[in-house]
Amino acid sequence: MSTKPEHYDIIRRPVITEKATMASEGGAVVFEVARDATKPQIKEAVEALFGVKVKAVNTLVSKGKVKRFRGRPGRRADVKKAYVTLADGATIDVTTGL
Repeated sequence: MSTKPEHYDIIRRPVITEKATMASEGGAVVFEVARDATKPQIKEAVEALFGVKVKAVNTLVSKGKVKRFRGRPGRRADVKKAYVTLADGATIDVTTGL
């Protein structure tokens, strides 16, 4: 599968948190993805960029928090995350980056 420039627009960055690390022990990797990305597009992008076989993709939209910016209330942007379950034996080292 060839890498297209759109794949880099779909996959924004890996999510490295305690919860994402727990998921990686179960064979899943967590990515921040574009808000309009669909599950088939995410699957195609991960398979093309990392050369692995994807078993399943689960997505969620994390709502932005209300925070104060320079004393005034503001709102952080909503973020879409994708939990990508890899086929048995496949791994992605997210510490190296894209």
